[in-house]
Parts: sequence; C-alpha cells; structure tokens
Amino acid sequence: MVTKLIGKKLGMTQVFNAKGEIVPVTIVQVEDSIVVDKKSVERDGYIALKLGTFDVKKPKNMPKALKGLFKNEKKHLDMPLKKRLSEIKVSKEDAEKFNIGDTITVESVFKEGDFIDVSGVSKGKGFQGVMKRHGFHGGPASHGSMMHRAPGSIGSSTFPARVFKNMKMAGRMGFDRITTMNLFIEKIDPENNYVLIKGAVPGGKNSEVIIKKSAKKKIVQAKSAKK
Repeated sequence: MVTKLIGKKLGMTQVFNAKGEIVPVTIVQVEDSIVVDKKSVERDGYIALKLGTFDVKKPKNMPKALKGLFKNEKKHLDMPLKKRLSEIKVSKEDAEKFNIGDTITVESVFKEGDFIDVSGVSKGKGFQGVMKRHGFHGGPASHGSMMHRAPGSIGSSTFPARVFKNMKMAGRMGFDRITTMNLFIEKIDPENNYVLIKGAVPGGKNSEVIIKKSAKKKIVQAKSAKK
C-alpha cells in the first residue's frame, strides 16, 4: 500500500467547513506519480516502488542516464520524464498490484478526513544570535550594562576548561528537516491535484514537502482497539 507522496507547497488560504467555520489551510499540489521501476528481493534485496514526480520543463537539460529510466524497452514503454525520483517500501502483495508505467493519483492514496504527517525543509534565517535562535531573554537594557543581547558565560573554570557539547550559542538558524505530525486533510481537489491541509506545514512557497499517512494515529487506534 502506498502511504506517501511528494507535493509542492503553494501557500496558505482559508476555507469554510461544513459547520460554516473558517479553517486556515495550506494548499499542497500533489501531481500524479508514475511507477518507474519495481525493486525486488532477488535483484535489489528489498521490495519497493520507484516513483517519478514533477514534469521536466526542459528535457534537453536532463542527463541521458536519467532519461533511460523512463524508457523500458522490454515492455515497450516510453514514460513522460519526471525530475523527482523517490522510493516507497511496500509489501510483496502490494507491489504485485502495480506495474511499471502505472499512474498513482492523490485521491487513490489519501481522502478527506485523513490524518497525515508532513515533512519539509524549514525557511533559512541565516546566522542569528541566541535571543532569536534560542529565545534567551538577554541582559539589562539600560545604559552601561555592556551585554544587551550577549549569550553570557559559555565555559567553565579551570576544570574541565572547555565548552560543553550542545551549548546553546549563536549560529545558523532554519533550513532544517522538520516533520509536523497529525495534520488533517480538509479537502482534496482532484481536478487541480490540490490537497488542502488544516494548519501550517514547514517550508516556504514552492518548496517540496512529503505527505504520508500519520504514524501516531495508527498507534493510538491500535491501543484503543486492545482496550
């Protein structure tokens, strides 16, 4: 069973739900994915589906080695070129349901009301101080304090005479892989391949995000079933 797809974050807006309430949503465009290849235990040591997503705008700039993946001469297939390749591990029974060249749509994997986890790369904020990066309160703001936004002491005395690891200090902020869990699919627009997700997801506009079925919800449902 395919449990995740790759999409592109377009931005945020708001919609009205069935109760007439305003709901803030993030619009993610999830284009149709093509099964480019199937991994097998005999050949690769594991079972997975290799999917291709996002159409290539300039085929001439694509390397010939990657172009060869989309031409299966044994099965006489000439698939459209995709610029993003990803692998999804599936069971042997689920892998047999798909053939090379099959198309996987967003409505075949997700439906309205599902809980999902969204992973993306957060916005980069450059080099920042400890107050912005870690939420330090800072020193006195009056004249003569000499440490308005300084981090303060970072080392110890003669022993051990070094700075401990994981010390909260100034440095690069943002541009990290972040996963927001248990988000709710408010609506799916199959005509435009839009998925409207309640709340905010990590990343900037036009950034790549990975949508997968929620992991924690499955654990909670399993525990409630045992009770």
